[in-house]
Amino acid sequence: MHTETYSMNKLLLARAAAFMLILAGPAVAADMPMQYPPLAPPPFTWTSCYAGMHLGGGWAQKAMTDPVQLVQDSFLGFGSTIGTTTVNASPSGVIVGGQIGCDYQFASTWVAGIEGAASGSTMNGSATVPLPLGALGDTATVTARTDFLPSLTARLGYAFDRVLLYGKGGAAWAGDKFTVTGAFTVPGAPAATGFGFEGLEVRTGWTAGVGAEWAFYRHWSASLEYDFYQFGHRTTLMSDTINGFQGNMDAKQSVQVVKLGVNFHMWSSGW
Repeated sequence: MHTETYSMNKLLLARAAAFMLILAGPAVAADMPMQYPPLAPPPFTWTSCYAGMHLGGGWAQKAMTDPVQLVQDSFLGFGSTIGTTTVNASPSGVIVGGQIGCDYQFASTWVAGIEGAASGSTMNGSATVPLPLGALGDTATVTARTDFLPSLTARLGYAFDRVLLYGKGGAAWAGDKFTVTGAFTVPGAPAATGFGFEGLEVRTGWTAGVGAEWAFYRHWSASLEYDFYQFGHRTTLMSDTINGFQGNMDAKQSVQVVKLGVNFHMWSSGW
Protein backbone atom coordinates (compact mmCIF):
# COMPACT_ATOMS: atom_id res chain seq x y z
CA MET A 1 0.00 0.00 0.00
CA HIS A 2 2.82 2.34 0.82
CA THR A 3 4.54 1.55 -2.49
CA GLU A 4 1.38 2.23 -4.49
CA THR A 5 0.91 5.57 -2.73
CA TYR A 6 4.51 6.52 -3.51
CA SER A 7 4.12 5.64 -7.19
CA MET A 8 0.89 7.60 -7.37
CA ASN A 9 2.57 10.67 -5.88
CA LYS A 10 5.45 10.46 -8.43
CA LEU A 11 2.95 10.29 -11.30
CA LEU A 12 1.05 13.29 -9.98
CA LEU A 13 4.27 15.27 -9.58
CA ALA A 14 5.40 14.42 -13.12
CA ARG A 15 2.06 15.49 -14.57
CA ALA A 16 2.16 18.72 -12.55
CA ALA A 17 5.69 19.50 -13.79
CA ALA A 18 4.67 18.87 -17.39
CA PHE A 19 1.62 21.11 -16.95
CA MET A 20 3.81 23.90 -15.50
CA LEU A 21 6.23 23.64 -18.42
CA ILE A 22 3.33 23.97 -20.86
CA LEU A 23 2.11 27.09 -19.05
CA ALA A 24 5.59 28.60 -18.82
CA GLY A 25 6.51 27.89 -22.48
CA PRO A 26 5.07 31.12 -24.01
CA ALA A 27 6.63 33.27 -21.29
CA VAL A 28 10.06 31.70 -21.80
CA ALA A 29 9.73 32.11 -25.58
CA ALA A 30 8.78 35.76 -25.11
CA ASP A 31 11.99 36.38 -23.15
CA MET A 32 14.20 34.85 -25.89
CA PRO A 33 15.63 37.23 -28.59
CA MET A 34 13.99 37.03 -32.03
CA GLN A 35 16.12 35.41 -34.72
CA TYR A 36 15.93 37.15 -38.13
CA PRO A 37 17.53 35.93 -41.38
CA PRO A 38 20.55 38.03 -42.48
CA LEU A 39 19.73 40.90 -44.86
CA ALA A 40 21.06 40.61 -48.40
CA PRO A 41 23.51 43.41 -49.34
CA PRO A 42 22.11 46.01 -51.75
CA PRO A 43 23.01 45.39 -55.40
CA PHE A 44 26.15 47.02 -56.75
CA THR A 45 25.61 50.16 -58.85
CA TRP A 46 27.78 52.56 -60.86
CA THR A 47 25.43 55.43 -60.05
CA SER A 48 27.78 57.88 -58.36
CA CYS A 49 29.89 60.99 -58.68
CA TYR A 50 33.64 60.50 -58.56
CA ALA A 51 37.03 62.20 -58.65
CA GLY A 52 40.45 60.77 -59.35
CA MET A 53 43.92 60.94 -60.89
CA HIS A 54 45.55 59.43 -63.98
CA LEU A 55 49.03 58.75 -65.34
CA GLY A 56 50.07 57.63 -68.79
CA GLY A 57 51.85 58.35 -72.02
CA GLY A 58 51.02 60.34 -75.13
CA TRP A 59 52.31 60.70 -78.66
CA ALA A 60 51.36 63.12 -81.41
CA GLN A 61 51.68 63.75 -85.13
CA LYS A 62 52.35 67.40 -85.97
CA ALA A 63 52.91 68.77 -89.47
CA MET A 64 54.29 72.35 -89.56
CA THR A 65 54.03 74.12 -92.93
CA ASP A 66 56.16 77.07 -94.08
CA PRO A 67 58.85 77.36 -91.37
CA VAL A 68 61.42 77.86 -94.18
CA GLN A 69 59.38 80.68 -95.69
CA LEU A 70 58.89 82.15 -92.20
CA VAL A 71 62.66 82.49 -91.71
CA GLN A 72 63.82 83.39 -95.21
CA ASP A 73 61.06 85.91 -95.98
CA SER A 74 61.68 87.57 -92.61
CA PHE A 75 65.35 88.19 -93.53
CA LEU A 76 65.04 88.69 -97.30
CA GLY A 77 61.57 90.14 -97.75
CA PHE A 78 58.11 88.78 -98.54
CA GLY A 79 57.99 86.53 -101.63
CA SER A 80 61.64 85.55 -101.53
CA THR A 81 60.85 81.86 -100.87
CA ILE A 82 59.28 79.86 -103.70
CA GLY A 83 57.02 76.95 -102.73
CA THR A 84 56.18 75.59 -99.31
CA THR A 85 57.92 73.20 -96.94
CA THR A 86 56.20 70.91 -94.43
CA VAL A 87 58.16 69.60 -91.45
CA ASN A 88 56.84 66.58 -89.55
CA ALA A 89 57.54 66.03 -85.86
CA SER A 90 56.35 63.24 -83.55
CA PRO A 91 56.27 64.55 -79.98
CA SER A 92 55.93 62.00 -77.18
CA GLY A 93 56.05 62.11 -73.41
CA VAL A 94 54.33 61.55 -70.08
CA ILE A 95 50.88 62.81 -69.13
CA VAL A 96 49.54 63.21 -65.60
CA GLY A 97 46.32 64.79 -64.42
CA GLY A 98 42.92 64.39 -62.84
CA GLN A 99 39.28 63.82 -63.66
CA ILE A 100 35.88 64.40 -62.09
CA GLY A 101 32.48 63.18 -63.24
CA CYS A 102 29.15 61.51 -62.52
CA ASP A 103 27.57 58.26 -63.76
CA TYR A 104 24.00 56.95 -63.78
CA GLN A 105 23.18 53.24 -64.17
CA PHE A 106 19.86 52.46 -65.88
CA ALA A 107 18.05 49.55 -67.52
CA SER A 108 19.96 47.24 -65.19
CA THR A 109 23.32 47.19 -67.02
CA TRP A 110 23.75 50.45 -68.99
CA VAL A 111 25.74 53.37 -67.59
CA ALA A 112 25.72 56.96 -68.88
CA GLY A 113 27.88 59.76 -67.54
CA ILE A 114 29.76 62.98 -68.07
CA GLU A 115 33.41 63.69 -67.23
CA GLY A 116 35.80 66.62 -67.16
CA ALA A 117 39.52 65.87 -67.29
CA ALA A 118 42.78 67.79 -67.57
CA SER A 119 46.28 66.45 -68.20
CA GLY A 120 49.66 68.10 -67.97
CA SER A 121 52.06 66.82 -70.62
CA THR A 122 55.76 66.59 -71.44
CA MET A 123 55.14 65.69 -75.11
CA ASN A 124 57.92 67.26 -77.12
CA GLY A 125 59.43 66.64 -80.56
CA SER A 126 61.55 68.41 -83.17
CA ALA A 127 62.88 68.19 -86.72
CA THR A 128 65.58 70.07 -88.66
CA VAL A 129 65.10 71.59 -92.11
CA PRO A 130 67.70 73.30 -94.39
CA LEU A 131 67.43 76.98 -95.42
CA PRO A 132 68.40 76.92 -99.13
CA LEU A 133 68.62 80.72 -99.59
CA GLY A 134 71.24 81.05 -96.86
CA ALA A 135 74.78 79.78 -96.71
CA LEU A 136 75.55 76.09 -97.02
CA GLY A 137 74.71 74.43 -93.71
CA ASP A 138 72.13 77.00 -92.54
CA THR A 139 69.24 75.14 -90.88
CA ALA A 140 66.16 75.75 -88.78
CA THR A 141 65.10 73.47 -85.93
CA VAL A 142 61.31 73.26 -85.64
CA THR A 143 60.04 72.14 -82.22
CA ALA A 144 56.47 71.30 -81.21
CA ARG A 145 55.38 70.86 -77.60
CA THR A 146 52.01 70.10 -75.97
CA ASP A 147 51.77 71.29 -72.38
CA PHE A 148 48.21 70.37 -71.41
CA LEU A 149 45.11 68.50 -72.67
CA PRO A 150 41.74 69.37 -71.09
CA SER A 151 38.52 67.67 -72.22
CA LEU A 152 34.79 67.55 -71.51
CA THR A 153 33.18 64.27 -72.59
CA ALA A 154 30.06 62.14 -72.32
CA ARG A 155 30.41 58.40 -71.93
CA LEU A 156 28.17 55.36 -72.37
CA GLY A 157 29.04 51.94 -71.04
CA TYR A 158 27.84 48.42 -70.33
CA ALA A 159 28.34 47.02 -66.84
CA PHE A 160 29.25 43.45 -65.94
CA ASP A 161 28.61 43.94 -62.22
CA ARG A 162 31.85 45.61 -61.02
CA VAL A 163 33.46 45.82 -64.48
CA LEU A 164 32.42 48.63 -66.83
CA LEU A 165 33.30 48.78 -70.54
CA TYR A 166 32.67 52.19 -72.09
CA GLY A 167 33.15 54.57 -74.97
CA LYS A 168 33.42 58.34 -74.69
CA GLY A 169 33.56 61.46 -76.82
CA GLY A 170 33.37 65.22 -76.64
CA ALA A 171 35.27 68.49 -76.83
CA ALA A 172 39.01 68.86 -76.22
CA TRP A 173 41.63 71.57 -76.04
CA ALA A 174 45.41 71.59 -76.42
CA GLY A 175 47.93 74.06 -75.06
CA ASP A 176 50.76 74.13 -77.60
CA LYS A 177 54.10 75.84 -78.08
CA PHE A 178 55.99 75.99 -81.38
CA THR A 179 59.54 77.27 -81.89
CA VAL A 180 61.73 77.77 -84.96
CA THR A 181 65.37 78.40 -84.04
CA GLY A 182 68.72 78.47 -85.81
CA ALA A 183 70.96 80.83 -87.81
CA PHE A 184 70.61 82.37 -91.28
CA THR A 185 73.27 83.97 -93.47
CA VAL A 186 72.01 86.90 -95.54
CA PRO A 187 73.85 86.92 -98.91
CA GLY A 188 76.79 89.29 -98.65
CA ALA A 189 76.73 89.35 -94.83
CA PRO A 190 79.99 88.43 -93.05
CA ALA A 191 78.31 86.03 -90.62
CA ALA A 192 75.08 84.19 -89.87
CA THR A 193 72.42 85.83 -87.71
CA GLY A 194 70.60 83.84 -85.07
CA PHE A 195 66.82 83.75 -84.88
CA GLY A 196 64.28 82.42 -82.37
CA PHE A 197 60.64 82.36 -83.43
CA GLU A 198 58.04 81.30 -80.84
CA GLY A 199 54.28 80.81 -80.98
CA LEU A 200 51.80 79.90 -78.25
CA GLU A 201 48.21 78.80 -78.74
CA VAL A 202 45.22 77.04 -77.19
CA ARG A 203 43.61 74.89 -79.86
CA THR A 204 40.03 73.49 -79.81
CA GLY A 205 39.18 70.06 -81.22
CA TRP A 206 37.44 66.82 -80.39
CA THR A 207 38.30 63.57 -78.65
CA ALA A 208 36.99 59.99 -78.65
CA GLY A 209 38.10 57.00 -76.64
CA VAL A 210 37.36 53.62 -75.11
CA GLY A 211 38.13 52.18 -71.70
CA ALA A 212 37.50 49.63 -68.98
CA GLU A 213 36.94 50.35 -65.29
CA TRP A 214 36.98 47.91 -62.37
CA ALA A 215 35.50 48.64 -58.92
CA PHE A 216 38.04 46.74 -56.86
CA TYR A 217 37.41 47.84 -53.26
CA ARG A 218 34.56 49.68 -51.53
CA HIS A 219 34.44 53.17 -53.13
CA TRP A 220 37.59 52.73 -55.27
CA SER A 221 37.95 51.83 -58.93
CA ALA A 222 40.80 51.57 -61.44
CA SER A 223 40.61 52.26 -65.18
CA LEU A 224 42.59 51.75 -68.38
CA GLU A 225 41.74 54.13 -71.22
CA TYR A 226 42.78 55.02 -74.79
CA ASP A 227 41.92 58.47 -76.21
CA PHE A 228 42.36 60.00 -79.66
CA TYR A 229 42.43 63.80 -80.08
CA GLN A 230 42.02 65.64 -83.38
CA PHE A 231 42.81 69.36 -83.66
CA GLY A 232 43.06 69.85 -87.42
CA HIS A 233 44.82 72.81 -89.10
CA ARG A 234 45.49 76.15 -87.48
CA THR A 235 47.72 79.12 -88.28
CA THR A 236 49.92 80.31 -85.42
CA LEU A 237 51.52 83.74 -85.15
CA MET A 238 55.28 83.32 -84.64
CA SER A 239 57.39 86.09 -83.09
CA ASP A 240 61.18 86.35 -83.21
CA THR A 241 62.30 88.05 -79.99
CA ILE A 242 65.90 88.32 -81.25
CA ASN A 243 65.27 90.33 -84.42
CA GLY A 244 61.70 91.57 -83.95
CA PHE A 245 60.31 89.58 -86.90
CA GLN A 246 56.76 88.19 -87.05
CA GLY A 247 55.10 85.73 -89.39
CA ASN A 248 52.67 82.84 -89.63
CA MET A 249 53.18 79.08 -89.56
CA ASP A 250 50.46 76.50 -90.14
CA ALA A 251 50.29 73.36 -87.99
CA LYS A 252 48.13 70.24 -88.25
CA GLN A 253 48.07 67.86 -85.31
CA SER A 254 46.51 64.82 -83.70
CA VAL A 255 47.30 63.25 -80.31
CA GLN A 256 46.90 59.75 -78.87
CA VAL A 257 46.96 58.92 -75.18
CA VAL A 258 46.95 55.74 -73.07
CA LYS A 259 46.41 56.24 -69.35
CA LEU A 260 45.81 54.39 -66.09
CA GLY A 261 43.46 56.02 -63.60
CA VAL A 262 42.09 55.58 -60.10
CA ASN A 263 38.79 57.05 -58.88
CA PHE A 264 37.07 57.55 -55.55
CA HIS A 265 33.26 57.21 -55.89
CA MET A 266 30.86 59.14 -53.65
CA TRP A 267 27.25 58.48 -52.58
CA SER A 268 27.06 55.07 -54.23
CA SER A 269 25.29 52.05 -52.76
CA GLY A 270 26.17 48.40 -52.92
CA TRP A 271 29.91 48.90 -52.47
